[in-house]
Amino acid sequence: MRDTQRPMSDENVELVRALATLHPEVEVLDFDIPDAGVYRGTEGFLAWLRGWADGWDSWRVEDPEFRSVGDEHVIALFRLITKGAHSGLELERHDAITYRIQDGRIARTEYFNDQRLAWEALGVRH
Repeated sequence: MRDTQRPMSDENVELVRALATLHPEVEVLDFDIPDAGVYRGTEGFLAWLRGWADGWDSWRVEDPEFRSVGDEHVIALFRLITKGAHSGLELERHDAITYRIQDGRIARTEYFNDQRLAWEALGVRH
């Protein structure tokens, strides 16, 4: 039973922070990987994570911030510092991941290498 004193948006942020529960039909779109297509299901989500990490020799996330957007979306904003696995190219950029929550589970994830594009995908001018 949900605590009626706590807004659903707060619960959604906590769910995303913990990556607590994926919807069995979760979809992942990564706009940072050309021609990546859609990853589906829990195995697809894990394959996306492995593939994303394989592209970097090293990476770290700094200054993560999670914000609720409406009743069913959360956006994670962060600074990504990486070194390319093949190119050795070092990057520092401000990335974002959007999450759609359905039935208390993460149902869709979209990765952006530009925070402005993530906000626009959620229909928010920022």
